[in-house]
Amino acid sequence: MDQESDQGLLDEISSKIRVAKSALKRVGYIAMDVSPQEFFDYMTGEIFSEDLTTLRDVLGNEYIMVHELVEISELKKMGRTIDKRVITDSPKTAIYTAHFAAMETELSYALQKGDTYWAKWRLKMHKTSVLDDDPNLPEELRPKAEEILKRFSKLIETCT
Repeated sequence: MDQESDQGLLDEISSKIRVAKSALKRVGYIAMDVSPQEFFDYMTGEIFSEDLTTLRDVLGNEYIMVHELVEISELKKMGRTIDKRVITDSPKTAIYTAHFAAMETELSYALQKGDTYWAKWRLKMHKTSVLDDDPNLPEELRPKAEEILKRFSKLIETCT
């Protein structure tokens, strides 16, 4: 990419971060300051899983944008430096703890908006990709993953 398109992408990321931070305030989550460069590095950095979510996917979906911003915020709260290696250089317990906080916040946001379709779909993905088929899930965090599934399944039932 050339310098002009790089700046355009960083401007777009900046705009999406502002919108996501505003959405997060509505569910009572205060995100850390995340620069567009940190967000870009996090989304395009090294990972240990087979996640195929792209930066474009995230920028095009308010729920996933909220999710990723919470993940980054949680890692920053743990004192992690956000760069292209933060996922591979951090303990898996830190990565999954941040992911679970992001999943809970994303699901809360979707339910607050009345989007039970999205919440059901993401909860199904959580069950399939984390609980049923994730060899990297630290065993000590399995109860937290199960608790998220159980609690949000009940919340979704009460919304429908």
